[in-house]
Amino acid sequence: MKILTVNISDGQGGAARASYRLHKALLKEGIDSQMLVQHKSNDDYTILGPRTNIEKGIASMGYVLDALPLRLYKNKMKTTFSSSWFSFSGVVDRINRINPDIVHLHWICGSMIKIENLTKINAPIVWTLHDNWLFTGGCHIMWECEKYKADCGACVKLGSQKEYDLSRKIFNRKKRTFSKIENMTIVGVSQWITDCSKSSTLLQERKHITLPNLIDTSIYKPFSKNHARELWNLPKDKKLVLFGANSAISDRNKGFKELSEALYKFKYEDVELVVFGSSTPKESQSFGFKTHYLGYFHDDVSLITLYSSVDVVVIPSLQESFGQIASESMACGIPVVAFGHTGLLDIVEHKSNGYLAKPFDSSDLANGIEWILNYENYDELCKNAREKILKEFESEVVVKRYIKLYKGILNA
Repeated sequence: MKILTVNISDGQGGAARASYRLHKALLKEGIDSQMLVQHKSNDDYTILGPRTNIEKGIASMGYVLDALPLRLYKNKMKTTFSSSWFSFSGVVDRINRINPDIVHLHWICGSMIKIENLTKINAPIVWTLHDNWLFTGGCHIMWECEKYKADCGACVKLGSQKEYDLSRKIFNRKKRTFSKIENMTIVGVSQWITDCSKSSTLLQERKHITLPNLIDTSIYKPFSKNHARELWNLPKDKKLVLFGANSAISDRNKGFKELSEALYKFKYEDVELVVFGSSTPKESQSFGFKTHYLGYFHDDVSLITLYSSVDVVVIPSLQESFGQIASESMACGIPVVAFGHTGLLDIVEHKSNGYLAKPFDSSDLANGIEWILNYENYDELCKNAREKILKEFESEVVVKRYIKLYKGILNA
């Protein structure tokens, strides 16, 4: 069985980390697996990237070219929106030359594959939903909008009031293209996103299965808190609260605004905030206690030691298809506070391995942080967090379910 995983990158972003982990888990199980990316960041020979300088140049221009249609919408929100109208990368031709038994698509925007070119893929397609793009008219994070249940148009993200706008055009392009693809299975990384996809006009007739992002718990495991704090030069006599994500402060979806409101209400004295995914901003907020800005990093060792150095991880996202930071930190035995909605509902169990605050209620978010920091059986929370990941998200457990899915498609 030959599997080809396709993602825009092998290292940058949650989808990249998740798809690469799946690829490596398949190899460990003896599966003939390769990964095809448009931006290659490591030297793993099983990962196929651009081969020439011309291909690398086109790949680097992808996001710019894909954003050209958005210039017509001056009032658009600062959220990711992909048209996938353009591709000179030749990815589909390369897929067919590799000739896999299954093509497993993940995040393929940024001009990696034009929507219409999906019909040219010869092998059966498995497509994992890392956000909402596949079943919307172009937005990756829909928030409260449910126009994908009809046909999009008058898109709030675009600041458009016209029914037949770019979102409607992209929606119709997907509708025409998907109708020509016979064998496509949809994987939701959480029950929430699976249910969203099933309720969409574009994908409601497709076979769906929910399979979470996997994590190798032999790598992501508890590490000495004292040693971790020494490595990061963090105080040993404080309670540490961790917040982080790609573009942690600037990305509206990650909820730094809601976290800030919660911290202003915070009454705990011996606490400090740790932030990764952002350098120290020009105008740093003062919450009445120290904040450590650690900048950007993506390697496992840094993440494991950082998670292990803190007492609680806060994920105040407005929407998460899964919640990879939650699974990583909990694998290291650190409880999580999050809003009780979307994909995080599959990971965090209220007052068992973390705290689920009322969605977007900053006061309850503050309550959750204080509850964990003051909980008399804190060690039990940590143990429960680790056990949850071992039971439901461990690499060896999840990858076998993926292999069963692939075999089922091929046997059918």
